[in-house]
Amino acid sequence: MLQCCDALGIKYVNSALENTFIDDNEEQFAGFPLIERIHYFEKQKDTFKNTNAIVCSGMNPGVVQWMALELMNQYPYEKPLGCYIVEHDTSFFKDKSKAKKDVIYTTWSPECFLDEAILCYPMFMKNHTPLFLYEDVYNIEFQVTLGKKQFFGCLMPHEEVYTLGKLYDIESAFLYKVNDHTSKIIRSHLDDTDVLWDFEMKVLDPLEAPLTGEDLVGVLMVYQDKERYMYNVLDNERIFAQYKTNATYFQVACGIYAALSVLLLDSIPKGVYYVDELLLNTNNHYGQYLRCYMTDFVIGENNKSDGLLLNRMREFHD
Repeated sequence: MLQCCDALGIKYVNSALENTFIDDNEEQFAGFPLIERIHYFEKQKDTFKNTNAIVCSGMNPGVVQWMALELMNQYPYEKPLGCYIVEHDTSFFKDKSKAKKDVIYTTWSPECFLDEAILCYPMFMKNHTPLFLYEDVYNIEFQVTLGKKQFFGCLMPHEEVYTLGKLYDIESAFLYKVNDHTSKIIRSHLDDTDVLWDFEMKVLDPLEAPLTGEDLVGVLMVYQDKERYMYNVLDNERIFAQYKTNATYFQVACGIYAALSVLLLDSIPKGVYYVDELLLNTNNHYGQYLRCYMTDFVIGENNKSDGLLLNRMREFHD
């Protein structure tokens, strides 16, 4: 389902035709539901001639495209080989005894998370083309280094991977590491992932039980002999004290706020824009609005590169 922000709020573009051909025919589109949705939406996107809309402006997709363009604009004469969207979400119960053994916990919609984690093949973009690995998402991992921070993330299909990979001749991918509890549940059922849909699913809500950990989301730009990165990382306890929600939802809210502010305050030509298209093709203050609430970004450089995606890959061993 694709988010569409306009002056009235958030709409969801999910037509009856799309439901019929994708949602109601899961076997036909097994492994590829997200890219099929994107292809359907792309066919319709330019037919909206009399409205202003910004689609997919959460944290990722959304803010991460702004980060990617910020880094590229700082070094306009250096062309990156790859742009990886990276996320390490360590959010979990402060009191770990609150966790039930067979419950899937995430900081956002568990159903949408499982769509990416078990229904889709791992996807990345290269030469402006979506490429897929014939493998379970949770059976392989990819190395991410952000200065002193390092983790191994799973390769998942995501809208911003597609839009950045279509705009730029770079390898793009989304590498995601969720909490260890949920990761272990998925990996222990890779022989029959369908059973996971019968598990109880819960959003980690700090109003129900205190949370600890943080959500780090950003971009890693890969060059021949170095890497540059930019990310935002928010601590659940601090965010809850200020805003009574978890870190992930606050990050998403910042992206929605930035897009709504553009629609309400900036004069942009009529049309439907992904965030990266908006930044490249219109005169707007998206970044200025974003920084009203998302104030802290870490920017740095690795003095060597781990290489492109397949050089970073390792098989998971329990």
